[in-house]
Amino acid sequence: MRSLRFLVILVLAHGLSLAQSAQPELAHVQSLKITVLSTMLADGLDQTGEWGFSALVEADGHRILFDTGKHQDVVLKNARALDIDLSNVPEVVLSHNHGDHTGGLVTLRREMMAKSPSALSLVHVGEGIFYPRTSFNPGIHDNPALLLKPEFEKTGGVFVSHDKPVQLYPGVWLTGPVPRKYPEHNWSGSGRVQMPSGWVEDNIPEDQSLVFDTDKGLVVLLGCGHAGIINTLEYARSIVRPARIHAVIGGIHLFAASDATLDWTASKLGEFGMENFMGAHCTGIEPVFRFRTALHLGREHCVVAAVGSSFELGKGIDPGNLAQ
Repeated sequence: MRSLRFLVILVLAHGLSLAQSAQPELAHVQSLKITVLSTMLADGLDQTGEWGFSALVEADGHRILFDTGKHQDVVLKNARALDIDLSNVPEVVLSHNHGDHTGGLVTLRREMMAKSPSALSLVHVGEGIFYPRTSFNPGIHDNPALLLKPEFEKTGGVFVSHDKPVQLYPGVWLTGPVPRKYPEHNWSGSGRVQMPSGWVEDNIPEDQSLVFDTDKGLVVLLGCGHAGIINTLEYARSIVRPARIHAVIGGIHLFAASDATLDWTASKLGEFGMENFMGAHCTGIEPVFRFRTALHLGREHCVVAAVGSSFELGKGIDPGNLAQ
């Protein structure tokens, strides 16, 4: 009976997403707030920084948790410190398989379902997230997402896999796996993944992001941007509309990038007319300040994110005390 219930939920979720993605009209998000719950920089004694990422999305009354941090309890503790209730958040988006984005999922689900059985019960993932993987130990499968999958499903939770873009809600788009138009090598190169065609270098093929279509332009939320920030933004503009980029929020994995890579990336961001940037997690500190200078954004529009930092449509970035 439980398996049948899972199947029904899965079919309904797919049907809803496909129906919404087929809508011809362009719906714009009117109300949007994104609050960082996990990143390295913490902005208070009661908050915890970690090498991970998570953010709460509130868009036109819909609440979505984007990634779940690295340690099992950090997002849970930070949400409590920020007085944020996650028990009325039904959906999760996982940007990719890495443990610093999936580590808190099972703990969060178990804690929140005690208050609401539907809390964090539906998880959107990109096709390929559950492929067998190895990292530093050839022959040893250690895909974090594959390891947590049965534990999460024991709680009654369901995964929905996407192999193409989908409109989750009016104006709220999930990219699904992002094509690699430009050779942005935003991954370590140490892992391997078993694709349908065989074992290859793991370039995180399932990497996906959220895109919000607003009157001011597109707002894009990334976990690590392993597909490449420019690849992701160009894809977002192709699947939603070729609007300017109003804001980019999250990790874009440029902490070890060369000067040439940072210069090229800044130039492309300038072509998109990017107006706001809140760099978290694996972005690195230097890239944030390079973008601020190259794009003449000023400190109110380009900051390093901290736990509790937020972006709100119409109000802009609230970096908190430490990152301002």
